Amino acid sequence: MLACRFLDAFARFRAAYPDHLVISYINCSAAIKAQSDIICTSSNAEAIIRQIPEDQPIIFAPDRNLGRYLQRVTGRDLILWDGTCIVHERFSEQKIVQLKVRYPDALVLAHPECDEVILQHADYVGSTSGIRAFARQSSARRFIVATEPGILHQMQKDNPDKEFIPAPADDGCACNECPHMRLNTLEKIYQCLRDETPEIVLDETLRQQALRPIQRMLEMSRAIAA
Repeated sequence: MLACRFLDAFARFRAAYPDHLVISYINCSAAIKAQSDIICTSSNAEAIIRQIPEDQPIIFAPDRNLGRYLQRVTGRDLILWDGTCIVHERFSEQKIVQLKVRYPDALVLAHPECDEVILQHADYVGSTSGIRAFARQSSARRFIVATEPGILHQMQKDNPDKEFIPAPADDGCACNECPHMRLNTLEKIYQCLRDETPEIVLDETLRQQALRPIQRMLEMSRAIAA
């Protein structure tokens, strides 16, 4: 029921801007994708937006923090849906500042889904892959990382001689760990591959509608690469 209300609300939001192109971040449901014109990732969002003619108004959904960041780096006036990531909105500015005082040599790496007050302290803002690449290429030896902490294990494998400090949440809990991502385990993945269950079946009309904006993203990404 909650999902239906959300979809209805988004449909009304979109209807209020009938001349706007809808670009949605890939971390959204199939139903939201079906209401979108183009899907983007945090890695290609800026390049996707820069391909849109400047006289074409844009709605960006569902993450307002990523949208605000894109407004700043592209100079585009985006209409933002008022949604946030439950992980990235919980980082504490005060505790990040305390970490910077404790480790003055540390660079702050942040995902653009973080709140603007967190991004203001970042030495680098980028996607998960961008953060990993920056850490590999940087001569710095210590980093404070403001994104889902599951990335830290891979970053440590990439850079065994460097130190990675997870940015703390605002209340000291593990709220910066995504509860949805944590539902996926190696055991569950193994069982799914072995048994081919559970199966997710989408309504075919919805599947086709959700596929189109993903295909548009892929076409635009190929144009970027070319």
